[in-house]
Amino acid sequence: MQELINNFLFILERFDWTSVIDIALVTIFFAFLLYMLRDTEALTLLRGVFLVVILITLVTSLVNLPAFSWLVNTIAPAMIFVIPVIFAPEIRRALERVGRISNMDFLTRRSGPKTRERTENTLQEITKAAVRLSERRHGALIVIRRNDFLNQYYKNGVYLNADISAELLLQIFYPNTPLHDGAVIIEDNHISAAACVMPLSASGVLNSLPERSMGLRHRAGLGISEISDAVALVVSEETGSISIAYQGRFIRRLDGERLLNTLRAFLLPEELPGKRLGIFKRKNTENETSGEKPK
Repeated sequence: MQELINNFLFILERFDWTSVIDIALVTIFFAFLLYMLRDTEALTLLRGVFLVVILITLVTSLVNLPAFSWLVNTIAPAMIFVIPVIFAPEIRRALERVGRISNMDFLTRRSGPKTRERTENTLQEITKAAVRLSERRHGALIVIRRNDFLNQYYKNGVYLNADISAELLLQIFYPNTPLHDGAVIIEDNHISAAACVMPLSASGVLNSLPERSMGLRHRAGLGISEISDAVALVVSEETGSISIAYQGRFIRRLDGERLLNTLRAFLLPEELPGKRLGIFKRKNTENETSGEKPK
């Protein structure tokens, strides 16, 4: 015990401002790592690795075990190569997110009045189609490109390059039609392709939700939102509920008004100043429609 106290005092004597910077950098690194691995199965694996490392360190430092210490010292260098292999998908996703930090929004980069008007009309047509699809219980997956390119995904679909209209989207997602069983990609206010195959999410977000009716469309919408900055709109075929996936998160149970406001917040943020954070909060629609003030 006395030796432990002496070691602690020895560390305090050499503690200066460079030590504060050193500790802050390590803290930021691990905080960033945990943030990138949130809602993924790799987070559970990382916790297990940390627990094993701490346990091994305690055992080898408190008890003299020559053979076990030799085994640990022999295996430890190999972990430098094993860990990147295990966490390869998460590392790639984190680097992609870092690379998108300096990117500007695709639609607002060309923010002329005509472009903004076309984008507003596009969002209204998408909202109109989503509401009607929800009423009919027709499943749909609409991916709206922002800045990241999606060429590799609409190459495996059917190229359309068509003007957007609610009637066309309804026809595409009508059950048993040739194009209904994939995603529609919207780019530059046009329908670029339909029947596109999206990557499926491997995160634990869907598993943590109470609904059991979220199938491949929701997993595909979440997957494309995890590896790009696209906005994915999903209409459930079983419940008719409308959801939006963005950056690996779901905004669920949207009605027509909330859907349009959410799309505007992501694709026309200048139109709704100060309301970007409000899209994650449920509105009191009864008070708004009746004109009563919330209590």
